[in-house]
This record gives sequence, C-alpha cells and structure tokens, in this order.
Amino acid sequence: MFQRINAIVLRTIKHNDTTLVVDLYSEQNGHVALLASVPARKQGRKQVRTFQPLSSIEAEATNRPTARLNRIKEARATHPFQSIPANPYKTAIVLYLSEFLYRALHNETANPLLYAYLEKSMLWLDECKCNFSNFHIVFLMRLSRFLGLYPNIDEYHEGDFFDMQNACFTPLRPMHPFFLSPNDAKALPALARMNYGNMHLFRMNRQQRRQCLDTIHAYYKLHLPNFPDLKSAEVLQELFDA
Repeated sequence: MFQRINAIVLRTIKHNDTTLVVDLYSEQNGHVALLASVPARKQGRKQVRTFQPLSSIEAEATNRPTARLNRIKEARATHPFQSIPANPYKTAIVLYLSEFLYRALHNETANPLLYAYLEKSMLWLDECKCNFSNFHIVFLMRLSRFLGLYPNIDEYHEGDFFDMQNACFTPLRPMHPFFLSPNDAKALPALARMNYGNMHLFRMNRQQRRQCLDTIHAYYKLHLPNFPDLKSAEVLQELFDA
C-alpha cells in the first residue's frame, strides 16, 4: 500500500552506501522519517539534490503501520531551488533553519497551515534578490505562532520586562533569570511588525542581529523539551559577521 505526500525536507543522513534516512515535515502526516534509495553515479547525485534541506518534494511512499521506517518509492522536487544553492548566505540560512526545524517539529503532527508557511517562506527566500539578512529572524518569530508560543504583544507597556519563561510582559522583574530587561523588551513590538516584505526597513547591525537570534533561540529552548544548541548557528553568525 502506497501513500502520496507533499513534504518539506528537514534532514537527510546516510543509512548505508545506497540508502538515506530522510526526515520530512509532510502536509498529510506531520513529521515522518522515511528511507530513500540512492542509485550509484549520476542518477544518485540527482536523487540527493532532490532531498536538499528545506526543499519541497512530492513523494510516493509505502504506508505500513507496523514498519519501523517506510520507504520512498519515488520522489521529485516540486519547486527546485534556483538561487539558494549558489548563494553562501542563503545556504547558511537554510542549513540553520533546517536544523532548527528538525528539532522543533520532531513531534509535530499534521498542520496544513504550518506546511504552507514553510513552503511559501522557502520559495520567497529563493526568489529574493537582496535585503534578506533578517529573513531567519522573521521566519522564527512567525513560526512561534504555529507552535503556540507567540507572546501577546498587545500586553506590552513601556518599561515592562518580558518574562520569557511565562511568555508575557510584566511591570515587575521576574524572580527567575529568564527575562528581558525593559530596554531589550521594548524591541519585541517592533520585531512583531516585521515581515518578509518590510524587514529591510528595520535596520539592525551585526551585534543586534546576533543578540536577537540568541534571544529567540533561548526562548525556544525554554518552551520546547530537550531543544539543543545548534551547530549551524555559529556558522550563520560568523558568515553574517564577516
């Protein structure tokens, strides 16, 4: 029995010389891990390109409830990336976000709105020609809505702290160390107004962008069980700091 799925590639790892384990976020089933055969030589290289991080694919896979890992029978890229593979800055963003999403969506069930957000966001990045330095920040801020983590920005008043643990603003300093000072908390309403279309209007220097990303990462770590530090974050920061 086979099932046809639409999916976003989160991660691929080598299972053996001719097989990959491909982690996907699918429109129909949420997070799934499937086996994919990789033929030798030129055809194999083409198949590997199909499973580029955060690319959109359409696949036909076995659907056996008792199988530990089902297998992809065939797969094709629905929107092959054009600019991302050739642009080191876009590539670094995609590698970071793919590692982030693999961890954040590991237990996530099907959510068609989330799937559409991921697919449309990657298409936007691939088509964007300039001014995408804040893309990953906007992406992660908006991702939090789909995971039920988005703070209520309407509750903000000047001088408030932001309690990261309880995801709320408060006029009193929290009794734990996971909070933003009033000086840092006041930036959240501005970040909430950012989208892909206007993010180039929000000027951030390298230090501010690094601090913003570190804060977002720390926020997710507080709210997602066993969320780790990400190796690709260092590469991303070093590249944009260069």
